[in-house]
Amino acid sequence: MRLLITFFFLTFSFLAKGQNLYIKTYGNQKHKPLIFIHGGPSGNATLFEGTTAQNLADQGFYVIAYDRRGEGRSIDPKATFTYEEAFRDLNAIYKKYHLKKVILLCHSFGGLVGTLYTNKYPQNVSALVLAGALFSQQETYDHILNTLKKKYNNDSQQLARIKTVENLDKNTAEYRKKCYELAGENNAFKMPNPTAESKKLYADYEAGEFFKTNIRNKNAPLLFYQNEKQNNIDTRPFLNKIKASGVSIFAIYGKDDGVFSSAQITSIKNIAGELHFAFLDNCSHYLFVDQQKEFLSNMNKWLK
Repeated sequence: MRLLITFFFLTFSFLAKGQNLYIKTYGNQKHKPLIFIHGGPSGNATLFEGTTAQNLADQGFYVIAYDRRGEGRSIDPKATFTYEEAFRDLNAIYKKYHLKKVILLCHSFGGLVGTLYTNKYPQNVSALVLAGALFSQQETYDHILNTLKKKYNNDSQQLARIKTVENLDKNTAEYRKKCYELAGENNAFKMPNPTAESKKLYADYEAGEFFKTNIRNKNAPLLFYQNEKQNNIDTRPFLNKIKASGVSIFAIYGKDDGVFSSAQITSIKNIAGELHFAFLDNCSHYLFVDQQKEFLSNMNKWLK
């Protein structure tokens, strides 16, 4: 409890001094810099920090984890939740740690942030790693709903729920939320056969200090959809442009991640290329926990 109180005191101190981003580094500053961009909106980096950040640093990377403005531990009531705001904060991190070229490791919604940032600032990125990352939002939502319609083919009550979601405005936070709620209820984000290693990682996280600071801003998605015009996009044209510019793209996904269709996975594999792509068995959305050894092995192979 004392540690938790100290954490919040330090966070408040940073806020009082105008530093309203939670940032933590792992490893040797002389090693290759890597910034982890978490999911959301309303996400944070606590699961990555509590399970993977130090282990990745031990592989020889200088790992920087942070929570986007207004999300998680980066509490800011004035946050606008736009991509441009996220870009400004990323550039501030570059300046704070004297970075020139960085590996961006992007998970889930962080894939959209990282891709759009790299498209705008390719000179700042040595490699873009898409780890269970979003890249075609509407296809993702369509896949979730179509999969569930097949599953509940003879269940009129569930089909009515799905139809209600399908009829929502597709450019709203409510539509996104309802799609992911249905996916979560049907275990789209869970590995089918948890291993002893993954069970321990999740258990240690839930028993540790990072889980206690797993702060979620429920208003973040609403404000994002209110303020950001690019709220339901396909970033594959940007990814092709990024690849043509010379920035290396890597993609790693779980075979049991229920939010992506086989066609989506094939398309991202084609963009990254055979040698820059990994598809992990018995692995869902949180692949850096589900199959951490394979995840770290691929990071080491690709980026070292």
